[in-house]
Amino acid sequence: MTSRLLQRSLGSPDYDGIRQALRDDTSTPVISVRGLEVRVAVLPLFTHDGRQAVRVSSTEPLTHVLVGVDSASGTDVTLLVPEVDAPRVLTLECRDDAGVVGSAEVTVTPQRKWSVFVVHHSHLDIGYTDPQGTVLRHHLDYLDTALRLAEESASWPDDAKFRWSVESSWPALKWLEARPKELTDRFTELARAGVIEVTAFPFQLHTEACSTEELHRQLRFTQELGFPVRSAMHTDVPGAVVGLVDALSMAGVRYLAAAHNWAGRSVPYLHGGDKLTRPFRWRAPSGNELVVWFTDTPHGMAYMEGNTVGLTDSYELADDLLPRYLSALATRGYPYGPGTFGWQGPDAPKEPYELDVLHLRVQGAHADNAGPSIVPAEIARRWNEQWAYPRLRSAINSDFFDHVVERYHDRLAVHEGDWTDWWADGLGSGARPLGYVRRAQSALRVAETLHTLAGVDATEQVDAAYDKVALFNEHTWGAANPWEDAEEAGDSGGLQWTRKSSGAYQAQDDAADLLHAATRRFAAALSQDGDTGALASFAVFNPATTARTDVVRAFLPRDVVALDVPIALVDARTGQTLPHHEEVVHPEDWPTRPIGRHIHAVVPDISGYSHVRLDVVPGATQAPEPVELDPTGVIENEFYRVAYDVREGHISSIFDKRAGRELVNADAAAGFGQYVYDQYATAPHFNHLSGHVGAHDRTLLGDRAIGRHARITKVQRTAVGEKLVVELHGKGVDWIRTTIELHAGVPRLDLTYQLAKQGTPAKEAVFLAFPFAAGQATAWELTGGVGGPDVPRVPGSAEYMLPIRHWIAFEDPELTIAWATLEAPLVQLGTIHMPYAPFPPTLDQEDGTVYSWALNNIWDTNFPAQQQGETTFRYAVTSEVGARGRRLGAVAASGLTEPLVAALVNGSGTEKTYVSVDHPDVLVTSLGRSGDECVVRLQSLAAEPVEATITLPGLRSARDLDVVDESVKVRLPACGVAVVWGTCS
Repeated sequence: MTSRLLQRSLGSPDYDGIRQALRDDTSTPVISVRGLEVRVAVLPLFTHDGRQAVRVSSTEPLTHVLVGVDSASGTDVTLLVPEVDAPRVLTLECRDDAGVVGSAEVTVTPQRKWSVFVVHHSHLDIGYTDPQGTVLRHHLDYLDTALRLAEESASWPDDAKFRWSVESSWPALKWLEARPKELTDRFTELARAGVIEVTAFPFQLHTEACSTEELHRQLRFTQELGFPVRSAMHTDVPGAVVGLVDALSMAGVRYLAAAHNWAGRSVPYLHGGDKLTRPFRWRAPSGNELVVWFTDTPHGMAYMEGNTVGLTDSYELADDLLPRYLSALATRGYPYGPGTFGWQGPDAPKEPYELDVLHLRVQGAHADNAGPSIVPAEIARRWNEQWAYPRLRSAINSDFFDHVVERYHDRLAVHEGDWTDWWADGLGSGARPLGYVRRAQSALRVAETLHTLAGVDATEQVDAAYDKVALFNEHTWGAANPWEDAEEAGDSGGLQWTRKSSGAYQAQDDAADLLHAATRRFAAALSQDGDTGALASFAVFNPATTARTDVVRAFLPRDVVALDVPIALVDARTGQTLPHHEEVVHPEDWPTRPIGRHIHAVVPDISGYSHVRLDVVPGATQAPEPVELDPTGVIENEFYRVAYDVREGHISSIFDKRAGRELVNADAAAGFGQYVYDQYATAPHFNHLSGHVGAHDRTLLGDRAIGRHARITKVQRTAVGEKLVVELHGKGVDWIRTTIELHAGVPRLDLTYQLAKQGTPAKEAVFLAFPFAAGQATAWELTGGVGGPDVPRVPGSAEYMLPIRHWIAFEDPELTIAWATLEAPLVQLGTIHMPYAPFPPTLDQEDGTVYSWALNNIWDTNFPAQQQGETTFRYAVTSEVGARGRRLGAVAASGLTEPLVAALVNGSGTEKTYVSVDHPDVLVTSLGRSGDECVVRLQSLAAEPVEATITLPGLRSARDLDVVDESVKVRLPACGVAVVWGTCS
């Protein structure tokens, strides 16, 4: 009794309940007498001899007679009638031993003749159900099984043969490395024959966490397998970035099967998702397209659709449920009614599914990471012997799309833009390792570029580091119960997060190692014999596309120039002395670190992808010590004056001296840079609780607090600028340290927030507020694209939050403002929303306010249950009269993501430009090398196609392009990418 009580009391759905709901929703009660009920369903079932089916069920065994047509006895029977092409009314009589119990008229209607493509796969969670290594070994075992089952069914009818789609290709790549040649050769044969399909994604990604280059690199294997990769599967994660369309298209992939999880945290049907027909054509601004199939939310079962209707269990169960499911698709907006899955959100009106072909995923068991099973293929074989329609085909993923494209391509709806991920909020649950990964993404681009300029092909090492970055961006961030710390299964939360987070830290270390090595190799390649008269020299490289004046940080070792020798820093281009600031590493302070001086200087007017030489020469006196300023909370440079309100704990003013305009909205609900801490009145440690919690007002906002007790700890001026440091206290942290910096000659405000985060399982979120005196944000950077209020998005995209790459722009006729973030990608514009569906706002809308959603722990599964430790968030602000928002956004971000790099050299030329672009909307993202060829990777910010001239000194030839005076003309699609392959002298 107790076990039944528990099973029936908890709110999560169960298969028996879901299936009974489907039976009830697809049948009509026709007789009800003395507690006896008879229900009828006219179903899309056709025999090979031209009859169609009527299902009759009764609460007691009866003889069911369609008068003059067919009869059968039992509680659930199938009666067959000649196929109709118009409604036909028949009489149903239900009899027991005593005679007719009741009768009713039944209308038999024409039914669709369906083709159902049953796509058998395993959803790869790298973790969740078991520690990561265990899961991956199981998936390699599954490929062994898939080969055996393919052989076992090789002689079956073609539609019934076992077929296997490798949803995530990484296990297949590992398997191909780990098995003997005879097995890998057989695998290749089956892949070429369409029995096994390896799809494009190595694993299931939070694509919005990926950089554009990372996303493209994760598809590099598609050209190397020896058999075609034609489709992709995007599973579980409810959304994907617009850049995915271009990345897949450039890899030769044209098909995408998306299985969005139905969890109640996603409410796409309340945001236009009810208008998103399936399949559809997803078009990027570039004009590239994917044909997309997606499972229905909120009432579909994502990658469990086929399991729910019995295709893993038995022919009898599938025979009962599959026709009902098809009938529901054809006649209802959603196949299951509200509340079937435990989520009680409202239904939006939706048109029934209009085609007669269905992509139906099935797994070998009712679980993530389930292995292959022969049962779906056996069901298909028996089904097609019994029924002419629906026709079941045991299929690989691309089979369905080939069928659809051949018959329906031109009538498919076209949707454009970003398909914003509803689960992106989970990225805030691991803020510190996520920040490390985002720093690694930036460092890897610079590391590869510098290796290339040094003549070194570092592709293999860079790819390996990107793979580690991508593994962190894989969608499984923890166990089913992440707060537990068992050694196996879904309670192994501690083990899983240790491996996941350590991978992020290792990725950042690898990126830093590569950048460190690249800087030394670049220096060695530049160094020339000859006496420059300097004590030492630095080559300062600008890894951004745009020319800039910016601060550089360089290290001068004690063994190069002794600590007691006064120095000056001279720009070799002009002979001008550059003011510099020194921070000395003394052996008594840091015996475990290199001894020397960290030199800070502002380098003026350094072109993009160029280096200039700075010479270290004897100075008249030691570098000046910092000047301590009055602790009034005001710092300034030529461009901005910044004032900090100690009493309120935030920046009160950022005054743009050039524009004569205040950038801060003083009337906003939150102060500029203010720490905001929300705590929610929901309980921790209940699996999937957040998917069953609705928030239609602020009731579940248990507490909101701000940073208090601000204390200015440092206000100083150095030779390179002014700095203000403030320490505060607040809920959820031991302390908050805010560092505000303005550098001389640099039109940018740099902000750094360090939080000593306390760990707690209580549901919480941290925001940093940035209220600008501006209108609505006009553009923001996405992975592989640019978003904005007027930029199309796929209907049903998440709207209450944005996962951006790095920048947001506010553009008006008088002034353009750009805000950039390095570590924290999640933002909410204008207000703070409750983190529970349907995500109501908690503040009045302020169009100019950016809330950086720095961290949270609002999930109850898959993501970490709490986080702690010192965590850093960096931001930048700039403004310019008449600037294009997209361009200024990229400039603001470059100060964070592309800092100047200093390499200690033995002489060199005074300056050199390595690549240049003549279009202001086209960025060089990195330089690479492959054998004798150099690779220039480009990305456009423009909303329309552009042509740009790329100049590469020494360029002799280029693939498919004419070289004129070391330059090529490249046409880039709107917000698109391009690659130039060339040979240089």
